[in-house]
Amino acid sequence: MTTLLREVPTSSPIHRLWAGTKIVAVVLVSIVVVAAPSWPAIGVVLGLLLLTAVIGRIPPTAVPRPPWWLWALILLGALINLPIGIDAVFIYLQAVTFGLVLLCVSLTLAWTTSMSDVAPALATLGRPLRIFKIPVDEWAIATALCIRSLPLLIDEMLTLVAARRLRPKAVVNSAADNSIVDLITTTMSVAIRRSAEMGEAISARGGTGLIAAYPKRPQLADLFALTVVIAACVSAVALTIVLR
Repeated sequence: MTTLLREVPTSSPIHRLWAGTKIVAVVLVSIVVVAAPSWPAIGVVLGLLLLTAVIGRIPPTAVPRPPWWLWALILLGALINLPIGIDAVFIYLQAVTFGLVLLCVSLTLAWTTSMSDVAPALATLGRPLRIFKIPVDEWAIATALCIRSLPLLIDEMLTLVAARRLRPKAVVNSAADNSIVDLITTTMSVAIRRSAEMGEAISARGGTGLIAAYPKRPQLADLFALTVVIAACVSAVALTIVLR
């Protein structure tokens, strides 16, 4: 899980695409999955994800391994729906699959996109909203900094959990030990410290204006990629309507 929400360090056609193109693709795929909830649509989206993973050279080791209790909860949900009928179980599994597919789509964006490219892309995509006096650059910067902070917080949480496991069992099982409160408090202090360090680093590099600058522009490859994504989305909707 070390590559969770981090860019896979490799060079590929997917990595070289403009970040805005990939954000638009994720939005389109998410809309299709929500608007056309069917197994054919899921199959088309999964095929598109596998193609993206192959072209993007994403190794299988980058995929996080869900804990056993997650599968146990999914199985428990299926057993709860079983008395209602087999159709209820299929609908439940379909909803779970939708959630996993949307999660995989978001992770694919994180694996193939540098976090430094997210803010400029969001600022460019939201440029038409400036007509309504909306602070697009500030929103883009805040979103990019939040996304960039998540991997750091995840690493800190894993470190805290590992440190707790090293504590003596007598201390962990004592009545005075409150692990949840300790983890929440420590995470809050770490988040404040990380945000302060990030603010100092941003100020030293010239302020937040450079974060939302526009160093990249969409190219011909971005147009081709969007065409493929739109074709896949249209195919998913068409299959849903035809096979209904």
